[in-house]
Amino acid sequence: MMAAMSASEATSAFVHQMARVTAADIALRPEVPRPEWTTRNRLTIELPTLLLRNFSVGDASGPPTVICAPYALHGATVADFAPSHSLIEVLLAQGRTNLHVVEWRSATPQMRLFTIDTLLADLNVAVDEFGEPVDLIGICQGGWMALLYAARFPWKVRRLVIAGAPIDTAAGESGMSRLASRTPISMFAELLKVGDGRLLGQMMLDLWGPAPADEAGVRHELQIVGGNTAPVSPEESALHQRFRDWYDWTVDLPGIYYLEVVQWLYKENRLAQGTFFALGRRIDLAEVKLPMLLLAGADDKLIAPQQVLSTASLVGTAPGDLKTIVTPSSHLGLFMGRDCLTRVWPEIVAWLDRSEPAQELQAPQANRTLAPGPPGASKPQSLALKPQPTAAQPQSSPAEA
Repeated sequence: MMAAMSASEATSAFVHQMARVTAADIALRPEVPRPEWTTRNRLTIELPTLLLRNFSVGDASGPPTVICAPYALHGATVADFAPSHSLIEVLLAQGRTNLHVVEWRSATPQMRLFTIDTLLADLNVAVDEFGEPVDLIGICQGGWMALLYAARFPWKVRRLVIAGAPIDTAAGESGMSRLASRTPISMFAELLKVGDGRLLGQMMLDLWGPAPADEAGVRHELQIVGGNTAPVSPEESALHQRFRDWYDWTVDLPGIYYLEVVQWLYKENRLAQGTFFALGRRIDLAEVKLPMLLLAGADDKLIAPQQVLSTASLVGTAPGDLKTIVTPSSHLGLFMGRDCLTRVWPEIVAWLDRSEPAQELQAPQANRTLAPGPPGASKPQSLALKPQPTAAQPQSSPAEA
């Protein structure tokens, strides 16, 4: 993938070394400009954890299409990086004119106790804005959140696309899964001390490594024809710099959310094991029966292809409603690579536009019994990050309940 993948072999000793970085060290770094959106949009609603952006054009016909962006190192503009390298641009051109993006907020100190449930509850409010089932596209770390949402609220999702997302982290080895499995959770918790209970994105960038410094590396990520031989035009040189600037801007994550992702998704593989609880209910992927498309990059070193594709054996979707695509692409290339955007995503839109009706799913009764977990399963316990509250911060949080 990128030079950043040297971090996939990081040990707990290296993470401990990162934890020694101080807030003063981070503050001394030059400020990185926030990436601009390529496509015009407007804010629909603002919630504590997210912004819902509306990219719709014309009469905005058809079912709402909602991109669930990742909440990880980089921001939601991964879906709208640059002209000819924009997933949003492609979806609009393919007729998905009722188009929206969930952009997760960079965490402030007041957000440090936010949990996966906090994000999921806000996502539910955002989806309710449409008043009808949506076509949900989860990219990167937004993919497991989209699947979690569809499993928790199946009657609110018409069709689901999961692209480059870690669903079954035991199905294949990747840089992320190796790092998580080899590092004690206490070491990850150490990283949060610098950010007042948050994981600072700039600290993770140190762990991940810089963007490619050479033209061939950027061309590989953006899938620009030329390789090592073709001369770089001034326009392409500007695109390369835009990519490096985009890569250098990072988001901060709530500490509790971050620890939950590491422990529950990566270390314990709860989503695939059927032991993940979301907003009070155990998530059983076998009960997810809605039409689903899984997209994996054959050259993705960050998320192993099988971590995405094994989802097919976990869900209850009928074979005729389940589609998998494996394409020669790096991780970022799935969302901003020119070849993947022009060749693969139109096929995905065609799948979303199929005329056969999706299965009708009804909302459960209010008194529906909570599905029991498998033997040994229990509701998740809060993780060990409990900073002392201040006057501007709540006295308790869902993670401490």
